[in-house]
Amino acid sequence: MSRIVLINVTGEDKPGLTSAITGIMAGYGVEILDIGQAVIHDSLTWGILVRVPREDAVAPVLKDLLFHLHEKGLQVTYRTVQPFEYEEWTTRQEKDRYKVTLLSRAITAEQMSQVSAVTAAHGLNIDNITRLSGRVPLEHRNEVQRSCIEFSVRGTPADTDQLKADFLHLSSDLDVDIALQEDSIYRRSRRLVVFDMDSTLIEAEVIDELAKEAGVGDQVTAITEEAMQGNLDFQESFRRRLSLLKGLDESALPEVANRLKLTEGAERLITTLKTLGYKTAIVSGGFTWFARFLQEKLGIDYIYANELEIIDGRVTGEVRGEIVDASRKAVLLKEIAKQEHIRLEQVIAVGDGANDLQMLAAAGLGIAFRAKPLVRQSARQSISTLGLDSILYLLGWHDRDLAQLALP
Repeated sequence: MSRIVLINVTGEDKPGLTSAITGIMAGYGVEILDIGQAVIHDSLTWGILVRVPREDAVAPVLKDLLFHLHEKGLQVTYRTVQPFEYEEWTTRQEKDRYKVTLLSRAITAEQMSQVSAVTAAHGLNIDNITRLSGRVPLEHRNEVQRSCIEFSVRGTPADTDQLKADFLHLSSDLDVDIALQEDSIYRRSRRLVVFDMDSTLIEAEVIDELAKEAGVGDQVTAITEEAMQGNLDFQESFRRRLSLLKGLDESALPEVANRLKLTEGAERLITTLKTLGYKTAIVSGGFTWFARFLQEKLGIDYIYANELEIIDGRVTGEVRGEIVDASRKAVLLKEIAKQEHIRLEQVIAVGDGANDLQMLAAAGLGIAFRAKPLVRQSARQSISTLGLDSILYLLGWHDRDLAQLALP
C-alpha cells in the first residue's frame, strides 16, 4: 500500500539541494505529486508532496532524507497526507484563478495587510506571492521608483463588482493601485496596445496648449475639464473648444509639439512593447498633427485622431471628417484588432477621460490611467501611483526579464 507524504525543508539555500533530495527518493521509486520552492535573501523554503509506492519504504526514505538534510544544516518537517485530503486539494485547484497586482512607489506592510484581508473576505485564497519589481534601494530613492507585488489567488468571489469596489477604496486610502485580473491564457498573450494621447501618452491636453497660443486658454480649459468629468457631451465640447481656436497661425503647432512632455514611463513602455513584438496605436480625440509627431518620436504603428483644418496658414476652427468621440474610439480599436487578426481579449486600451470608457470596455484589458474618479470607478483597472511602464507588471513581466532587453 502506498503513502502520501508532505515534506518541508527550511534553512540557508544551497546549490544541488533538489538534485540530492530527489536522487535519494529515486532509489525508492517515489512519485512526485507537487513541488515548490521560494528563496528570500538566501533563506530557503522548499516543499514536496510525494507518493511512496510501498508502506515499508516510507521509514527508510525518510531516514535517508533526514540524515542528508541534517548534515547540510537544514530543518525538516513531514507529515502523512490522507487520500481524502489529497482529493480535496485537487478539487480546490479547479477553482477560478486570479492575479492581484499591487503597484506603489514602495509597498508597505499596511498595504499588504489590507489587500490580503479584502482578498480573504471575498473567499479568495492566496497560493503564491511574487515580487515583480527589482529590489528597492535603502538609500538614494528617486521619484520614479517602482514597486510591484503579485498575488496568485484562487476561489470564486460572490460579488466581483464589490471586490473591485473594495480594492478601489483601498487604493485611494493607501496610495496603492490594485489590479484584479482573471488568470487566463489571454492575460499572457496580449498583442495590441491602444493609447489615448492627451493626458495619457503626454502630460498635456493639446487643445488647451493651442488655446494658450490663441489667448483663450482659460475658456478652453474650463470646457475641457467639464468634458473629462463626463458632464458634457464630447462632440459638443470639442466643437465649442475648437471654434475658439479660429484664426490661430499654424506656426503655433510645432511650437506646442516641441514643449509637449511625455508621460512618465511612456517611452520605456512603448520601446519594450515594440521589442517584444506588440503592435501599438494612438486613438485620440485630439489632432492627427500631434499624433503623427508622437508616431515619429515613439514608433507607433497606427494613429487615428481629428484632422485639424488649416486654410491659408490659419486654423479655421473646424475639423475634416468624422470627429473621433467615445463611440468612434471603440470602433477604431476593433478595426485595428481585426486588421491585425487579434482577438479583443488580446487588446489593451489605456485612457484617462470619460470619452475613453467605451474603448476601455471593448478591450480585454482596459486601464484608466491617472484618471478622474468617474473613469476609475467605471474602468476594470486603474493606475494612478506609477508611470505608464507599470502596465508591464499587469502583463506579468518581471524587472529581471526586461533587463535582458537592455532598455532604459
